[in-house]
Amino acid sequence: MKRTNALPSGWASASLLTAMVLAGPALAQDGLSDAIERGKYLVTMGDCAACHTAPGGKYLAGNYALAMPFGVIMTPNLTPDKETGLGNWNYDDFEKAFRHGYSKNVGYLYPAFPFGWFTKVTDDDTKAIWAYLQSVPAVNEKRQESQIPFPFSVRTALVTWRTAFFTEERFKPDPNASAEVNRGAYLVEGLGHCAMCHNENKLVGNSSFAGRFGGGVIDGWYAPNITPDGHQGIGAWTDEQVVTYLKTGTAPGDRPGVAAGPMRQTIMESLSKVKEEDLKAMVAYLRTVPAKQTYKPKDLAVFDTANAPGASTYLTYCSSCHQPDGKGIEGAVPNLAGNTSVMSDGPETVLRVIYGGLAAQSGLAPMVAIGQQMTDVEVKNVTDYIRNSWGNKAPPVTGNKASEARAATRTMLAGTAPCAEIEQDKLKAAFDQIGVQNTLKGLKQQDFVPTLVRLVPQIKGAATGANDDDVVNALTTAFCKVGRDDPQYASPSWPAVIGTFANVAYSQVKNPEKQAVNVPTAITPPTQKP
Repeated sequence: MKRTNALPSGWASASLLTAMVLAGPALAQDGLSDAIERGKYLVTMGDCAACHTAPGGKYLAGNYALAMPFGVIMTPNLTPDKETGLGNWNYDDFEKAFRHGYSKNVGYLYPAFPFGWFTKVTDDDTKAIWAYLQSVPAVNEKRQESQIPFPFSVRTALVTWRTAFFTEERFKPDPNASAEVNRGAYLVEGLGHCAMCHNENKLVGNSSFAGRFGGGVIDGWYAPNITPDGHQGIGAWTDEQVVTYLKTGTAPGDRPGVAAGPMRQTIMESLSKVKEEDLKAMVAYLRTVPAKQTYKPKDLAVFDTANAPGASTYLTYCSSCHQPDGKGIEGAVPNLAGNTSVMSDGPETVLRVIYGGLAAQSGLAPMVAIGQQMTDVEVKNVTDYIRNSWGNKAPPVTGNKASEARAATRTMLAGTAPCAEIEQDKLKAAFDQIGVQNTLKGLKQQDFVPTLVRLVPQIKGAATGANDDDVVNALTTAFCKVGRDDPQYASPSWPAVIGTFANVAYSQVKNPEKQAVNVPTAITPPTQKP
């Protein structure tokens, strides 16, 4: 996401660049001189917690169920517990697993673990990561059995994959690129392992032969094109917009995209904590990648927006917030018109958001899991409509993608996943002290507004350090815990009720002085789109 500033060619400049990027290990200049602190930063950069911390589980204790095409892998415990973690490993054991894909416990690792990218990480950074992992609290948690059928369960067969796709190599800086671009290349191609999700065609663990950064499906979501293509990629985004998106999940100005699914998790757990100069470097490197069109005009069906079957569905369910012209509501509901996430090659992310909704984020309102009130045909039609209206152009939804997305969607707002937890300790303590859950228990729908009018000032008056998004999502979580099994919320449906509650909470948190709000009906709930 930036231009290349070429350095003078020659051995001297190449050696200087090597010294900057490697000998002074990546990120050392950020003041993270202590190995453990630097290792913590690198583990955050690599988003290790995403796969090695189970929902509701202890940090890095593993047992996250990683769904792969060939089965489910239960991830290992990375804490220094001697019985169930890495407590009986030494650095050489770790380095062999981290950069070579071979574990002393189980042998060859499946390429679901991104050692194909981690092989590029420098010696000093690998040692810092090891130092940090040895410093985290030990958790005794035995790894559960993976569910991988024969013949994929035979790990020795992975030798064939390794021979074809895995090349052990450290990062080599480009002597003709700037230090910033090389720094970004090191992060994107190494710890960031961005291609693992954003490659067009997945050859799992390989980053060379798979449509680099052209976009592709990952875990039922669509990771968009991040090449500098002006229509489908980031070519029309400014550097500031891309950096802000990576930090927050939304972008300023005319960029309407909102992060969802795995990307939202990556931003929350990793990229939002990465230093801005590193995000800028990653953008700088991605600007140098050849622009790629994921699909061409010939791949697009002729779409009659005026008579499209999804038009009436859109007007019924979506237009009250996203507006008939698809331009949304500034500061509350993002645009659909011109939204690059909406126009990705694959519709998976749009489908999953329609079925699963979105929590409050970056100051935007929660999105009701509105697809739970629609048929799969309606969801397919409205997805095609928004992907091909207001100047948008994208391929149609094909096959059973809509029904497959419904089956795969697991969210609190859809009622298909357990209630979340309040992650901020001070906010959770304030909720307990105020008695929020007891206040919300058995609450009539007509009492949502007056109850939240009373509660919100108390919550915001507590010294929790929580932002508005945190408060809205915590209120929604508290309501879920006391209301999910309450029979009074069966009508019109639980997803409609919790979605309405979330949006009333958003209204009161954003405008606490207002004593009343327009509460949309279950048919036209406030909606937030990716």
